[in-house]
Amino acid sequence: MSHSNSDRRGAPPLDIAAIAYASAKEHGFEPDFGPDVAREVEALRHRVPPPASGARDLRDLVWSSIDNTESKDLDQIEVAERLAGGRTKLLVGIADVDALVPRGSAIDKHATSNTTSLYTGVRVFPMLPEALSTGLTSLNEGQDRLAVVVEMTVSSDGAVEDADVYRALVRNHAKLAYDETALWLDGKKPIPDAFSRIEGFEAQLRLQDEIARMFKARRHEQGALDLETIEANSVMRDGVVVGLDLTQKSRSRDLIEDFMVAANGAMARFLDRRGRSAIRRVVRTPKRWDRIVALAATYGTKLPAAADPRPLSEFLTAERRRDPRRFPDLSLAVVKLLGPGEYALEAPGPSHTGHFGLAAQDYTHSTAPNRRFADLVTQRLLKATLAGAPPPYDEGELAAIAAHCTQKENDARVVERFMRKVSAAVFLGPRIGEEFDAIVTGATPDKGTYVRLVSPPAEGRVVRGEQGLDVGDTLRVKLVGTTPSKGFIDFARA
Repeated sequence: MSHSNSDRRGAPPLDIAAIAYASAKEHGFEPDFGPDVAREVEALRHRVPPPASGARDLRDLVWSSIDNTESKDLDQIEVAERLAGGRTKLLVGIADVDALVPRGSAIDKHATSNTTSLYTGVRVFPMLPEALSTGLTSLNEGQDRLAVVVEMTVSSDGAVEDADVYRALVRNHAKLAYDETALWLDGKKPIPDAFSRIEGFEAQLRLQDEIARMFKARRHEQGALDLETIEANSVMRDGVVVGLDLTQKSRSRDLIEDFMVAANGAMARFLDRRGRSAIRRVVRTPKRWDRIVALAATYGTKLPAAADPRPLSEFLTAERRRDPRRFPDLSLAVVKLLGPGEYALEAPGPSHTGHFGLAAQDYTHSTAPNRRFADLVTQRLLKATLAGAPPPYDEGELAAIAAHCTQKENDARVVERFMRKVSAAVFLGPRIGEEFDAIVTGATPDKGTYVRLVSPPAEGRVVRGEQGLDVGDTLRVKLVGTTPSKGFIDFARA
């Protein structure tokens, strides 16, 4: 059943895309690129591609990408090779966005301000103009592109023994989608005909899957947290919300995630060994570890008093096996208690803040320069290092960029969460008075108590009976009201 986008019966439909635009502006984003950017984009359309001087020609390797079906801003491609002694070689190619977006250009200034692409469910506000992010700087199938390649030699136990980073000319031979690739990897669907004709392609994907599983096993041994949160995306048809869709974990999504974690770790270490300061992605030791301990105790597990990712990882893995249906609820509670990641300037040296959730000392963001400004900055730092040139940013500039990227990421999370609520409020409007199972996702004296429904996966505020509730608690709630234009969904404790 479809639902009209209105606050009340008989009212004209809401323009949800306009609400998204207004919310982006309200939170400091500039959704429009402006005439200066338009002029630069037009000039780039007619520009001869930059010479690939010093770049290795790797176009003949069987590169492929895996992304969402609708994604056109392709940031990375992958290819693997089996070596002697149970070792493998993995290459991750990252779009060389800097080659077409020089520092100080109008396009760069817009990206510097927004710092991230904004995905509202009803409309995307890209960090870079689509002529670039889905065209000239995207690793599109069948197109020659410049890339930064992270090459890793992987041992049979999933350890990265050696890594190199260099520039290359590449060609994506197969644009794959997550869902169909997962079905093929799980043996539930044949490989698409278009890709089965590529010589050695099936064996190539099997090898990539094998490497990804080795990476995952090793990371879990080291204490990386196996989390699975639920993201609800609005399903739109002719401007009307017709459903809330879940992004499910899958073998293909895990493969790309594991490769990106490995590549980002290798990139951080590469810059560190060459004495370069950089922006790193950090998740600090959680301040609410005591609440995580209390939460685990309700499941019959005793965690140590001092924060330690390894026993937390073991607890999460056991709970995933024990109750996979409710595991996303537990994951969500743990994610909230861990606190958000952030960007931070880190100088080279023996110790770093690290990423608590990944149980990793060295981690940066470098694999999505079409979508995240921090990744583009890392790319510029890397290219300067390879060229033996001075850093393009000093430490003061890097610290300011890190702080701004963190703030804009937080702003983006607010906008995207608000738009999920707008869509969910539209969808739930006809169901006022019904009861639902829910989990508490936020509880503070100043902001109130918020819950997410188990099904449909909508979030709202508990306006009656919220006393004594804390993050991770499960309860039954009754829907008492919605105001779609404001993203309000109100519940009472049942």
